[in-house]
Amino acid sequence: MGLRAIVTGATGLVGNRLIRILLDDMRFESVHVLVRRRSGFVHPKFTEYLINFEKPEEWEHLVGGDILFSAMGTTLSKAGSKENQYRVDFTYQYQVAQAASKNGVSDFVLVSSAGAKRDSVFFYTQMKGQLEEAVQKLNFQRIFIMRPSFLMGTRQEIRQSEKVIQVFATVMTRIFFRKYRPIRARMVAQAMINAVFFNDDVRGTVIYEPGELFYLATR
Repeated sequence: MGLRAIVTGATGLVGNRLIRILLDDMRFESVHVLVRRRSGFVHPKFTEYLINFEKPEEWEHLVGGDILFSAMGTTLSKAGSKENQYRVDFTYQYQVAQAASKNGVSDFVLVSSAGAKRDSVFFYTQMKGQLEEAVQKLNFQRIFIMRPSFLMGTRQEIRQSEKVIQVFATVMTRIFFRKYRPIRARMVAQAMINAVFFNDDVRGTVIYEPGELFYLATR
């Protein structure tokens, strides 16, 4: 019998690629996603739940299966405020993880960020560090945390500023901090799946830093 995957962030850059890979992966019998807006996917083993993340009592029971993949996130410009961004990147993701833990999901795979640290001076990496710390207190058998650097890929919405940053980061990291070079969203998605299958003897938390994701994605 195949595995049941639960995914949040299916409409995002990494989540979209993750869904495509999961649907083609014969090891997964079903893929269930929690979304705020329709993802557009149609597949025999795909189930989509359109939910209001502000009302966890209405959807907590849906977060059941074998592996929770969490790739939810937004930008400060899109969220409109740090408060709104924190709600999406921390609160919503934590609540889903908490529900999964209560419902007996054994594995949790989280997309975090390079430099994530709860006492970081930067809001974004501080928020990601706080989330990492919080989910590690939940009752999962295994937690895999991905810390990618700049993400590359085609988004549904155009973010010109991100394109400029990607080009700059690509050039600079070729010269200096190579391990922090930009990584394609599809590679991060593949690394998320590979982490589950190449760590059979692991219990607890495994954190993959930016440079390690390139190797993990190609295992």
